[in-house]
Amino acid sequence: MKVLVIGSGGREHALTWKISKSKYVKEIFAIPGNPGIAQLATCITIDPTNIKAIADFAEREKINLTVVGPEAPLVAGIVDEFESRGLKIFGPSKEAARLEGSKAFSKEMMKAFGVPTAEFQIFDNPEDAKAYIKEKGAPIVVKADGLAAGKGVVVAQTVEEALEAIDKIMVDRVFGDAGNRVVVEECLKGEEASYLVISDGERYIPLAPAQDHKAVFDGDRGPNTGGMGAYSPAPVLSPELEEEVKKRVIEPMLKGMAERGTPFKGILYAGIMVTENKGIQVLEFNVRFGDPEAQVILRRMKTDLVELCKKTIEGNLPEKIDWDERTAICVVLASKGYPGKYEKGKVITGIEEAEKIDDVVVFHAGTATKNGKLVTNGGRVLNVTAMGKDIHEAIDNVYRAVDKIHFDGMHYRKDIGAKALKER
Repeated sequence: MKVLVIGSGGREHALTWKISKSKYVKEIFAIPGNPGIAQLATCITIDPTNIKAIADFAEREKINLTVVGPEAPLVAGIVDEFESRGLKIFGPSKEAARLEGSKAFSKEMMKAFGVPTAEFQIFDNPEDAKAYIKEKGAPIVVKADGLAAGKGVVVAQTVEEALEAIDKIMVDRVFGDAGNRVVVEECLKGEEASYLVISDGERYIPLAPAQDHKAVFDGDRGPNTGGMGAYSPAPVLSPELEEEVKKRVIEPMLKGMAERGTPFKGILYAGIMVTENKGIQVLEFNVRFGDPEAQVILRRMKTDLVELCKKTIEGNLPEKIDWDERTAICVVLASKGYPGKYEKGKVITGIEEAEKIDDVVVFHAGTATKNGKLVTNGGRVLNVTAMGKDIHEAIDNVYRAVDKIHFDGMHYRKDIGAKALKER
């Protein structure tokens, strides 16, 4: 088989790494890829938002399966384009992908299907949004409606901070058209968990639960990022809570989407807040693998991913997925200043030394090659992953590997996995 991976980040490197282990795969292509992916695949320079050009390439190269990493091509309708040409592609349709593409649509679907979520209002007028915020008080959450690369959510601790977020999103339009509307919702307190399932439109199989760390600094302080680290399994989701998530979140959402004529195929990712007073609440839905959750989930997955994707597309889901019982952990190495402004072009060293440690794999996220050297080229630069017989060993292994790597201004959280230690 020839497989095409769409995307250029750490999630896509992890997907390519997992796909490369499949017995079915003869050749892998990536659009546009990165230097880490280039070690496993042929990287093709096509804009990942140019759907027609990507489909033309897939037809020309006789690609047997395309796997989409990021949300933007899914929201733009890449699956519809591929399917109209008879090309096999793993992911939801444009209409189903609105669950991530529009936070307002997602909240409306949750309300319609009875999925537990925070109280909310949707606004297309900044003054109306501000009036509602003043009425409700703080803390309160402001979300840009459209895609904002994981940075469109402001958890405002004061009314002033929330009003500033409205100006930033709707008036200054820092996220462009993604800020045409906002969702303003109550601020939930608790512990977050990521729950992902793979669905063929009717049935689903759960993936291993993982826990992401959104805030940039230790102790969950500072602004939200695309994710600073993850681990799997996630003890916060007990077997009882997992059953509750299936019954109250996943099943009504999949049933509701199918009944409205937009069945969901691919990865459905529920961002869950486990609260003390309201039980489980859905913060958001995503329509693809999380980043960096994919990095730990795929490290633990023993089942052939290519076979899994093929069977999902064919509406023939297997009964279960086999998992490594060990713990996987990922620590994100970021550029100084991320998630704000950061410099690029810093020379990276030590990856080979890090990967000499047993069960360590380093995935490239924001890297490039310049004058024959590997350099930083993004906010999140590398994803250092490790396995361990338990969370203690996994933490020890991953931070030993992190210590081997260096680039100027390298920033990372030193407490990834600490929550799991408390749960035990």
